[in-house]
Amino acid sequence: MNIRNVMLCLCALLLSLSVSAKTFTVGVALANFDLNFVSILRTQMQAELKANQLNSQFVDAKGDVALQVQQVDDFVNQGVDAIILNPVDTQGVLPMITAAKNAGIPLIFVNRKPEVKLPTDMAYVGSDSALGGEMQMEALAKKMNYKGNVAILMGALSNEEARERTRAVEAVIAKYKDMKVIEKQSAKWQRNEAVDVVSSWLLNQRPIDAIAANNDEMAIGAIMALNQAKNEKILVAGIDGTPDGQQFVKNGKMTLTIFQDAKGQATGAVQVTKALLEKQKVQEFNWIPYQTITPENYAQFAAK
Repeated sequence: MNIRNVMLCLCALLLSLSVSAKTFTVGVALANFDLNFVSILRTQMQAELKANQLNSQFVDAKGDVALQVQQVDDFVNQGVDAIILNPVDTQGVLPMITAAKNAGIPLIFVNRKPEVKLPTDMAYVGSDSALGGEMQMEALAKKMNYKGNVAILMGALSNEEARERTRAVEAVIAKYKDMKVIEKQSAKWQRNEAVDVVSSWLLNQRPIDAIAANNDEMAIGAIMALNQAKNEKILVAGIDGTPDGQQFVKNGKMTLTIFQDAKGQATGAVQVTKALLEKQKVQEFNWIPYQTITPENYAQFAAK
C-alpha cells in the first residue's frame, strides 16, 4: 500500500513538472514586413519572445487583409497558445477576433488599434494615434510661427493610425486663423508613393509651407521630392522616429518627428501575452507614450 502511494505521488509530481515545463507558442501576424516601423517592431518582438522563452512563428500579410485573416485561421488550426496581431485593416478585424475567441486563444493587438470592442482575453498595446498627430502638428505649427499652408501625407486609409493622425493634424491647424490645409493625399505609408505625390504638388505650383506626414517613410519621400526640385523652403515633419527618420532630423532635412517606441510596444505586447497565457488579468488598452524628436534632442533617442 505504501509503495502504491509513493508511486501515485511520483506520477503526480512528474505530471506537475511536465505541465510547468510547457513551452508556449505564439503566432505573430504582422501587416507588412516591408514597412520600416513594422520591421523594427518584428525584430524587437523576436528578441523579447526569445528572452521570455516563448516559441514564435511570424507571418507577413503583405498588406492584404484577406491573407491576414487566413493566416490567423492557420494559427488557430495549428493550435498556437496565443496570437499577436498587427492588423492590415483596423476595421476588418472581426473575423480574426471571432476565430480566436471561439478557439479560446488570447489575441493581443499591437501598434494598430482595432476599431471594435475587445472581448475578454484580448488587449491592445501601442500608442494613441490622435495624440501623435496632435503632437506633430503643434510642434510644426510652432516652427511655422502659426501661419502658412500645410499639406498632409496620409497613410493607408484602411488604418486607424492614418485617419486619427490626419484628423488630429487638421484639428490643430483649425485652431490657428492664419493656417490652413491646402493639400491632403494618401501615399500609403510608402516612401516612393510620397515622392510621386509631392512631386505632383510641386509641379502644380501649390503654395505649400509645410508637409505633415503620417509616418517617417512618407516624410523622407517628401524630402526626396523637394531635393529633386531644389526646394529647401518647405518644412517636413514625420511620425515614428525610425533610425532613418532620426538621421534626417540630424542632418537638418526633417524639421521634427514624433518618436513611437517600437521597443516599448514589442516588449509590452509580449508581456501582456505572457500574462494572458498565465491566466492573469490585463488592461484592455496598454498605452506606450510618444515623444518629440528635434535637431536639439535627437541624440538621446539614437539608443532607443
